Amino acid sequence: MSSQPTPTSTKRLHPNIWFLTIGSFLTDVSSEMVTNLVPLFLFNVLGVQTSIIGLIDGIAEATASLVKIYSGTLSDHLGKRKNLTVIGYALSTISKPFLYFATTWEWVLGVRFMDRFGKGIRTAPRDALLAGSAKPDQRGLAFGVHRAGDTAGAFIGLGIASLIIWLTQSDPTKLTRQTFQAVVLVSFIPAVIAVMILALGVKDIETARKAATGLFSFKWKALDIRFRHFLLVVIIFTLGNSSDSFIILLGQDRGLTILQIMAMLMTFNAIYAILAGPLGSLSDRIGRRKLMLIGWTIYGLVYLGFALSHTGAQIWLLFGIYGIYYALTEGVAKALVADYVPQEQRGTAYGLFNAAIGLAALPASLIAGILWQTINPAAPFIFGASLSLFAGFLFLIWVK
Repeated sequence: MSSQPTPTSTKRLHPNIWFLTIGSFLTDVSSEMVTNLVPLFLFNVLGVQTSIIGLIDGIAEATASLVKIYSGTLSDHLGKRKNLTVIGYALSTISKPFLYFATTWEWVLGVRFMDRFGKGIRTAPRDALLAGSAKPDQRGLAFGVHRAGDTAGAFIGLGIASLIIWLTQSDPTKLTRQTFQAVVLVSFIPAVIAVMILALGVKDIETARKAATGLFSFKWKALDIRFRHFLLVVIIFTLGNSSDSFIILLGQDRGLTILQIMAMLMTFNAIYAILAGPLGSLSDRIGRRKLMLIGWTIYGLVYLGFALSHTGAQIWLLFGIYGIYYALTEGVAKALVADYVPQEQRGTAYGLFNAAIGLAALPASLIAGILWQTINPAAPFIFGASLSLFAGFLFLIWVK
């Protein structure tokens, strides 16, 4: 007796999903080589305080996030997503080499802003293009595959950066300027290849143009109430979700060397990459709300664990579990947006969704940096755990 295949198993994913995944894979090979070393470069080489590090992360994410609203809405008006996606990736690629010359935190802020500005341009159109390229019963899988490729790239990028650190540094405890500069130069290569693949491989999905009621105008009440409630809960959660730079600094504070920190990050990304696809597909079958609630609960417990930790090994273990939270929520949340919003509004919706997260990142990271500096390194994690559990409660009772 032959078994009946499930509907999803009989449908192949659209080629766009694979090209977007490959582009994100290569981009993350590039960006994760550098991004995770930036807080260590600021702290170890430039001697910047944690409050300034939090400010840099917050401004870079929040200011550039405003672009996500306009870029998403513009893609709805144009009925096209590809060009904005490619332009955003290209701008981030061009900005990366300028970190080689950074001598002040203001210079780092400028480069980080341009990189995030590029991400602001590309993210909403890319997510809308990804959603539009997937069948309704494949959205969780499509976003899961994309997140898996993105995170696998981070794993490879961290491995390459670790190799460069091992070859160029004799002192394993602090990052040197020469090592950071070498990583920046190497990171430029996969970023350029990613832009070429996206430009040549991705095809636009025909979408009805949004009525021209003003280029960047949108009506908040025209969006589904479930999406509006979800967005507000996400903002509350994100206010406690400070930059992962503080986890990296906490690992160093608890005794991890630079190479051990890189290995810790690779552990996180390996777990994330392995689980993102299966958990995204699972959300297509059992519902996305369940996975979101589980993920936010894990986040709260992990952050509480960070606050109570005493050793580098504990940070390493908790950061691995942190990868489960990401696999449960990152792709699933974006699939949930597509469930709540019709195709012709998705550029705007993804712009609002990503912008809300980025704008909330400014006070989140600034608060975390101040709490670390004025109270102790555990304080920002207690704050984050509290807000995540509160947001999970609101999500349970308010978002259906």
